[in-house]
Amino acid sequence: MSVKRKRPALQQKREEVNKRAILWIGTGIALLIVLIIVLILISQP
Repeated sequence: MSVKRKRPALQQKREEVNKRAILWIGTGIALLIVLIIVLILISQP
């Protein structure tokens, strides 16, 4: 009987998706922070 092995491609895909998700979330948060700072600076007299 042969031992069934898990496919390594699935793990690589998950890591790649996670890296992309982290990149998008980080970019979104950075843009929100920059936008808030700009709005605060504009609103000051």
